[in-house]
Amino acid sequence: MRADKEQQSDSEDLAYDGGKLRLFVPDLLAEGAKVAPDEGQTHYLLHVMRAREGTRVLLFNGRDGEWRAEVSGVTKRSCELRCERQTRQQEGVPDLWLAFAPIKKTPSDYVAQKATELGVAVLQPVITNRTIARRVNLDRLRANAIEAAEQSERLSVPDISEPLSLTQLLQRWPAERHILFCDEGGDAAPILGALSRAGRGPWGILTGPEGGFDPAERALIRSHALVTPVTLGPRIMRADTAALAALAVWQAVLGDWGHTPGL
Repeated sequence: MRADKEQQSDSEDLAYDGGKLRLFVPDLLAEGAKVAPDEGQTHYLLHVMRAREGTRVLLFNGRDGEWRAEVSGVTKRSCELRCERQTRQQEGVPDLWLAFAPIKKTPSDYVAQKATELGVAVLQPVITNRTIARRVNLDRLRANAIEAAEQSERLSVPDISEPLSLTQLLQRWPAERHILFCDEGGDAAPILGALSRAGRGPWGILTGPEGGFDPAERALIRSHALVTPVTLGPRIMRADTAALAALAVWQAVLGDWGHTPGL
């Protein structure tokens, strides 16, 4: 009974508008460890969420699991977070990369957020012949991924890789990693059937820009080892929609959607 009351108290301390206060930090997390939130996190805690002395926050760093911490040492512009106990052990995500052609700012932000929620391990921007948005703000992508990880209760943040040309990507692609090629050309197998026949292991999903891959690029991709070309159904999808649809199907067939949290 006492443990139940303590758990209920923890939930009440951590809850806001049906969610929980969670922050990603780079620091070591362990019992008694003290973490100094950065300027943006401090503003968020003290002036947006109105945290006060004794407010509890959940912290994660992608290595040490999730920890309950208490806000202390509050001043107008600073505070400290002291780790009390671990609430969840570190969990991994499937070994899945998303190689995507950058699209104009808002859709790229959306892809970073939703791909994080869908459990991707690496976000790899790819510059193709028809890519319009050739300048990639990696800090912005990472900020969106961090926010999505905090809100989705994920225990890690995907790696954000430097942009590569399509040729560079294929030249550097690990020999053991399968490529799920979202080929809008229309002569590939439907994605569900193709993945149902595929094996597990490391995978990457490759999606194109707004105008799709050109014929020479399609031929180059299809000539690469371990490529599975697939179609995403009878309708034309936006580039950002296609990336997320492919991620969702892969997770349902080969990923961790069959895993029950806590078991």
